[in-house]
This record gives sequence, C-alpha cells and structure tokens, in this order.
Amino acid sequence: MKIISNPLTLKKHLKDIDKTVGFVPTMGALHEGHIALIKRAKAENEIVIVSIFINPTQFLAGEDLEKYPKKDEADKKICELAGVNILFVPNAQEIYTKDEVKICAPNVRGYILEGATRPGHFSGVLTVVIKLLHIVNPTKAYFGKKDAQQLNLINLMVKQLFMNVEIIPVDIVRDNDGLALSSRNIYLSKEQRHEALKIPKSLYTASQLISKNILKTQKIKKAMLEVLTPLSIGYVEILNRNFESIAEIELKNTIILVEVMVGETRLLDNIWL
Repeated sequence: MKIISNPLTLKKHLKDIDKTVGFVPTMGALHEGHIALIKRAKAENEIVIVSIFINPTQFLAGEDLEKYPKKDEADKKICELAGVNILFVPNAQEIYTKDEVKICAPNVRGYILEGATRPGHFSGVLTVVIKLLHIVNPTKAYFGKKDAQQLNLINLMVKQLFMNVEIIPVDIVRDNDGLALSSRNIYLSKEQRHEALKIPKSLYTASQLISKNILKTQKIKKAMLEVLTPLSIGYVEILNRNFESIAEIELKNTIILVEVMVGETRLLDNIWL
C-alpha cells in the first residue's frame, strides 16, 4: 500500500494510470462500515484509494473537531489488510488556503434536517468532496447511506456540475445490537449506548407499521417519537428521496430519518423504503 499526503503528488501518480479507480473518502477512525465501502470499491475497481481527512470546514464553532477520534496507525493497518492500493492522508494546509473559492450547499436541501441546526455544515462537506474528487478523479466514489442527506447533496452536486464520477451508495452496517456503526459511538458510555438503541428500535417500529399497511407519515412519526422518549430529538422526518415532505409512505421512494443527541453525542440513522 502506498501512502501519499500531497494532493499534487497523488494527481501526478494517477495521471498515467489507465485503470478503473474506486475512491472511499473518510475522516478516519475506521470501522466495519468503512470496510464495507472499501470491499465494495475493491470488488468493482482495479485500484482502490482511501482518503483520511478530518475536514475542518464542516464543523461549526463548539462542535467536536478537536476531539474527533483519531486512530492513525490502526487506520493504516485496516486499509493495508483490506487491500487498499493508495492511502491519501493530506493535512488542512494542503487542502485549503486563506482565500478559498466557495462551494455553497443548495438553499433548500442544504438547510433542512441537519442543515437547519448546522448552517454551513453541508457547504463544508461539498467543498471538501469536490476537492477530493478532483484530486483523485475516480471512476466511482463510495458513500454510506447512514449520512443520507449528505449523500443526496453529493449526488446533486455531481449531477448539477456535470462531474464525471459515479456515486455509489452503500447500505448501513449495524453492530450486533442494531446500532448503526459510527466513529462517534466510542463517545457513548455503557448507559448511553443502551439508550441509543431506541434509535434503531424507532425505525423498526416504523417498518412494522408500514408492513401492516399503516402509511400515514404523521401516525408513523408519532409512534417513533414515543419510542425515542426521553432522548433529545433533533428530528424525525419521513421524506421522499428528493427530500420533500410526503403525507403517505411511497414504497421505493421514501427515507425515514432520525437525528438524536445521546448525552453530547449526535447520532444519525435512517431506513430507505
């Protein structure tokens, strides 16, 4: 496995490679969810590149940028064992300058759900993603469905800017107890972890109601909120895949999304129907 930190060095290295490239951008602290992305990329491409970069522009003031989990040596070993060809580990000074061209999230989809309480977050996400995609120039790039709003906005950016890359969504990976894997799960105490299980339980409750042909979104949301009590709920929303409100479940076109604070840890989860 080759480790490269400089963006221009990576571009030069890839310039004359005539092979399909699968790209997995991450912020490190790799877990089985990331490994699933790498395995998918490896199965579909001749070369796999993973980036590890904790992107400062997507963190708001007072958020957990400084304490975001870092496991550099473990991450390198995971990538090596997973068969990654190139590990890209730039620093912020190599990605950003003091006078940046701005990439802005769309005025509607970028400022609902997570964007409503974290204004500017998705602008930071899209900025770093477009930079990484231009550096790597992959055939396909792999993103987890857990960050569904992020995935939707990246797809939108790629489409609207006519970018030559295919975005591949990969299903959520869950722990044995049902909790969606996240680098932030390490923040949870034993008691908080137990409380966090209300999140997948609420989504299971929704799927059970839908299986009984209860399709009114307000009824489903009410049942989910009861399961999530007394957690601090950021949102429970049922939207179509264009992130528009719907009154009834539309099979094969619906996402149910949850954001919850457990202690000081923000957790996301969803199901795609």
